[in-house]
Amino acid sequence: MKVDIQNHVDHLPALNGITVSSTHDTHILDETCLMLSNLLTRRSNCMASKAPTICDGTGSDDAKLYEIDRDLSISVITESDTEDVLDLLKRFFFKDEPLNTYVQLGECKELEKYCTKSLGEHSSYKAVNSRGEIVGVILNGTIMKPQPDDEPPAKLAANCAHPKFRKIMALMDHVDELFDIFALYPDIDRFLDCKIISVDTRYRGMGIAGMLTDRTLEYASQNDIKLIHVLCSSHFSARVMEKMNFMEVFRLPYADYLVDGEQVFEPEKPHVALRILTKRLDQ
Repeated sequence: MKVDIQNHVDHLPALNGITVSSTHDTHILDETCLMLSNLLTRRSNCMASKAPTICDGTGSDDAKLYEIDRDLSISVITESDTEDVLDLLKRFFFKDEPLNTYVQLGECKELEKYCTKSLGEHSSYKAVNSRGEIVGVILNGTIMKPQPDDEPPAKLAANCAHPKFRKIMALMDHVDELFDIFALYPDIDRFLDCKIISVDTRYRGMGIAGMLTDRTLEYASQNDIKLIHVLCSSHFSARVMEKMNFMEVFRLPYADYLVDGEQVFEPEKPHVALRILTKRLDQ
């Protein structure tokens, strides 16, 4: 052990005015190591006392440090927010959502289009800090009840060019075949679909998803929409909805979704099932 320490001491010419001579005297060596230890401890404590509240958003060694801004507001998303919304989603939702993660989705123009196609309804909301940064979004869209003379809707996977995203869309098509929300709620002629909820990882645990959902519920009430629908591929998103008194009406364990006899999706636990939760606002 002392050989290793000595090798390091031999190559330390000076540190904050402390000169370390090259020596093999064990007593001097021990005293030098003690001095260095005390100095580094004092420097570490000093730096810690001056450090701001920071958070590493990516977990990587070279990620820049980020100061959390807790002064947040909730406002409607407009078309002018499209690029900022996509920037947030690409940094978090595209990478963190369990199915996206499992298939290693990567760049996907089809998902970008899916995320932004309903922004013109002005029914989606963003959480913004005092620096003007979007740190969370809920993307919603109104779904109307099909009429008897309507053409059957096209399969989502049919026109999807992205092979990995096509797998996810095929799962959505399968759910549509198994579950008809208008059959469950025959008195409903439309519902508000919460398509995506995404929060910057640095701001999670602050109740932002709940605040965004509350604002969505207000929008639905103001526009006489009686039902909110959420399809949750994430265990954590479903937990948020359950805490806000949403009720599970459909569940498909990922282990039960097979194509040609093989399981297609096996995300990391606790993400074990795709779930649909709803909340009626007229009861």
